[in-house]
Amino acid sequence: MGIGYNFRMTTRAEILRMLSDGAFHSGTDLGKKLGITRAAVCKNIRGLTQSGLDVHRVTGRGYKLDEPLTLLDRSRILKQLGAAAADFRDRLHLFDEVDSTNRRLAELAAQAKSVDGLACLAEMQLSGRGRRGRSWVATPYHNLMLSMGWRFPGGPALVSGLSLAAGLAVLRAIEEYGISGAGLKWPNDILWNGRKLAGLLADVQGEASGPTLVILGVGVNGYIGRDDAERIDQPWVDLREILGAPVDRNRLAALVLRQLRSMFQEFAAKGFAPFREAWSSRHLYHERRVRLIQGEREFVGTVEGVDEHGGLIVRLAKGKQVFHSGEISMRVAG
Repeated sequence: MGIGYNFRMTTRAEILRMLSDGAFHSGTDLGKKLGITRAAVCKNIRGLTQSGLDVHRVTGRGYKLDEPLTLLDRSRILKQLGAAAADFRDRLHLFDEVDSTNRRLAELAAQAKSVDGLACLAEMQLSGRGRRGRSWVATPYHNLMLSMGWRFPGGPALVSGLSLAAGLAVLRAIEEYGISGAGLKWPNDILWNGRKLAGLLADVQGEASGPTLVILGVGVNGYIGRDDAERIDQPWVDLREILGAPVDRNRLAALVLRQLRSMFQEFAAKGFAPFREAWSSRHLYHERRVRLIQGEREFVGTVEGVDEHGGLIVRLAKGKQVFHSGEISMRVAG
């Protein structure tokens, strides 16, 4: 179960909302307010601690979080969206727990009259995915995990470059939030001081002649707990470290949603062309020597930019070559 726009909520999520003020709450009071036993309260508290939250128990006082926690709140997100709220009022879904936001959005899209701008966010992902089969690691209740859908009348070939345009949109949202010094890494990572801050994953479904459904997943590191950090196999950073303060995820969600919807609208009308120059100017690897690893093959050359389809143009010893994302890993050449 999860929080849709009708605010259905799991018992665990209800307890967390009560604890989110950072004050002590007794097991008896929590049970009375929810109409459950103290044993059920204890069971749900255990679930919260297993998900990575620091919930302290003090005899005679009850339970409290290590620090106050701002949970995702649909009404707050809509308020932060301002004039754009009307575009999302019937299309924004919040969930306490999903296997992945992309999969959940695919389920919502199958039942929706219109997919364009349909969005969902989740506090917890059990099976979040990154590129090249990796898992997306995110401490529950502290990060931004969302997906947005859009249906294009043409075939999948017409949406090449979209994940790059989306990366630019997310970068702009992060900058609007107040982060400076971040940039893009082809094809769809956002780095800060060489460490990964955010990533995107586009699921594309459609026949060659169209229509094509794009479900775009976005993950932004708000705060990564110690146990989760040990599971990440690349340099990373979170907004808490950059800012030195907790993140207002509702404001950040609104900024990302607004930028993504605007990107989708422009991409639907004009393709990747309007984003190409801006993307290249924000690419941290532009004009740098890189190693591209594609299975057992490796290429070394200098990045010259991206083509009209979002392919990476690299000048190799034997001449220029264009690479497309797929199963390619890019690193700075030593």
